[in-house]
Amino acid sequence: MEFNVWLTMFLAAIAISVSPGAGAVVSMNYGLKYGLKKSYPAIFGLQVGYLIQTFIVVIGLGAIIAKSVLIFTIIKWIGVAYLLYLGLGKIFEKAQLVDDEEHLNSYSAKKAFLNSSLINLTNIKATIFLVAFIPQFINPNESIFLQFIIIGATLSVVDIFVMTGYSSMASKLKFLLKDVKAIKIQNRITGSLLILAAIFMSNAKRV
Repeated sequence: MEFNVWLTMFLAAIAISVSPGAGAVVSMNYGLKYGLKKSYPAIFGLQVGYLIQTFIVVIGLGAIIAKSVLIFTIIKWIGVAYLLYLGLGKIFEKAQLVDDEEHLNSYSAKKAFLNSSLINLTNIKATIFLVAFIPQFINPNESIFLQFIIIGATLSVVDIFVMTGYSSMASKLKFLLKDVKAIKIQNRITGSLLILAAIFMSNAKRV
């Protein structure tokens, strides 16, 4: 892959990751509740979902999903339902103060990783985007496999840095967890953003 082609893709990847979405909401939520360090299982979980999405595109299923009404609809509504479930659960979550030790003990790296992976894995808009995005940077005269590795690695590394930034900024607001009213507001904002992401996902159309 030529450097100028990679650079264009790199800049596009930054714009994509910076734009608000479910991944940003998840990263900020974990940063706010547990701090930056404990956000990384969630951030890496997002990347697993992202890379699986890229792999789906690589093997051609992305195009099938984009063209098949049934497959597209099933995957889209699984993703919508999951985001709604998370959003409503967060909105109606009981706001209560907990001491730092109890709060951190409630943390599960495995759960953070799996939940985040599922969020990105069921993001049908990401699949459609990748179907439209990746072919623009592919040179048919070069190794397709190597090019997909470069693209996948670039998208994922950029996203890790951006999600780290979101989580780091949110972690600076951990003091809000010392106030019940602030916790309730934070839960409602997080839940509302997840529901908003679900609404945007529900409007996704085949390309």
